[in-house]
Amino acid sequence: MTYRTLGRTGVRVSPLTLGAMNFGARATADQDAAITIIHQALDFGINVIDTADVYSQGESEKIVGRALRGRRDDVVLATKFHGQWGDGVNTRGSSRRWIHRAVENSLRRLQTDHIDLYQQHKPDPDTDVTEIVGALDDLVRQGKIRYYGTTTNEPHLLVEAQWAADVAGRSRPATEQVPYSILARGAERASLPVAARYGLGVLTWSPLAGGWLSGRHVAGLPVPPPSARVARQPGRHDPRLPENQRKRDLAIALGELAAKAGLSLPQLAVAFVLRHPQVDSVIIGPRTPEHLESLLGVPEIVLDPEILDAIDELVPPGVTVNRADEGWQPPWLGPDKHARRRAVA
Repeated sequence: MTYRTLGRTGVRVSPLTLGAMNFGARATADQDAAITIIHQALDFGINVIDTADVYSQGESEKIVGRALRGRRDDVVLATKFHGQWGDGVNTRGSSRRWIHRAVENSLRRLQTDHIDLYQQHKPDPDTDVTEIVGALDDLVRQGKIRYYGTTTNEPHLLVEAQWAADVAGRSRPATEQVPYSILARGAERASLPVAARYGLGVLTWSPLAGGWLSGRHVAGLPVPPPSARVARQPGRHDPRLPENQRKRDLAIALGELAAKAGLSLPQLAVAFVLRHPQVDSVIIGPRTPEHLESLLGVPEIVLDPEILDAIDELVPPGVTVNRADEGWQPPWLGPDKHARRRAVA
């Protein structure tokens, strides 16, 4: 496998990252089956595993910890904090108080003495950015984490964090994890250029656009039955919504384009994301060994210019078909925050 350098860290990472969101009660309840997938990925040469404390409320981290016994030194281990843990009013977010508690919990579940990449799962407008970078830099200095980064941040927040770290004499965020797929190309507008400007390593999530590019949508066949995703995130997955009907039409057209190129649609989708020069590694979330095996050769795929031009015709650069696929809705865009909603005396 050809490895890439993660931003300016000097750490060499595989172009595919194994995402562990599906390991645990949320999807793959059989822990032994999940461990088999992890070992299969490591045997092939994938050296990055990405999980989070809230994935199945810690079960994913526990599975990863079990799987890495005896192999920990071979892995760039990434996890995240910020999401709601249990019912506590302060067991969430990005306060120094919670960050220092959350990292200890993750270290215990992962059965390790350090985390290679510790990521803020979502932005936290309620917490001062200096508080956040200070708490995370303290963990770097203590040796509990090697690097820290962000996930799904707005471009201006990426710049602000770099500035805040510099002013405070702290280590900078080293990475950003962006949502990026053929159907969600919004990162091309600013997030990826900002990452290039500041030397951020880039991991991407949801290359199959939450399953829309899995190959399930075929011309002439009925819409697949609703999945658990529809109940959890109807804005992204309910096929009755106009923006999702558009995604289905595009998925069908992209499937036909992939077939002409001799590829499956998932292979085309992941190869497209990997082609961006700023992308260091793409997070894939296989639920079975077969799903994983079908993607292992994707880093070697070279997409012809004609295919890339055809993709641009369907979804132009910088366009996200459904804003819900960008992963985080800034609170200042809520209806009660719009200037036009200002109360009239």
